[in-house]
Amino acid sequence: MEEIRTVGESTQFIVIKLGDEQYGIDIKYIDNIVRMQHITRVPKVDAYLKGVINLRGEVIPVMSIRIKMGLEPDVETKSSRIIILKLEQQGTIGVIVDEVKEVVTLDNENIEKMAYDSKDEKASFLFGVGKCEGGLISLLDLNSVVLESV
Repeated sequence: MEEIRTVGESTQFIVIKLGDEQYGIDIKYIDNIVRMQHITRVPKVDAYLKGVINLRGEVIPVMSIRIKMGLEPDVETKSSRIIILKLEQQGTIGVIVDEVKEVVTLDNENIEKMAYDSKDEKASFLFGVGKCEGGLISLLDLNSVVLESV
C-alpha cells in the first residue's frame, strides 16, 4: 500500500459497521454502494466468497469481510449493503457490510499506524486507527482483506 500522504493532508473514509465495530474504507477505492441483492453462489470457493452479482452487465465477485476476519456470519438486514471496490491488483470486488454510516475526513495526524501483531488475526486487515470526534475507527487495509480472494 502506498505511503499515507504528507502532513497537513487529509483522507476521506466511508465509515461502515461490521457487528458492533466501526471500520473506515478509503473513499478512493469505492466505486459504488448498492443494496443487498441476489448473490449467485459459485461452487468450490472459500466460505468468505459469497458468489457473484450482476451489476449493470458486469459480473462482480462478492465477499464477506465478516467471515474473512473470523467474525460471526453476515445477517442480512435492511441496512446491509454491498460496497463495490475498485482495486489496482484485484480489479472490482464487492464486500458485504452491515451498514454504511457516514463519510469522515481524517487529517493524517489523526491516523495512527498499526503495529503488526501476528497473534491478532483481525489486526492484519487494518493499516491504522483514525481518531474522529472522540471515537476510534479501525481503518481497513483493503489489499490484505481481499488479497487471496480474487
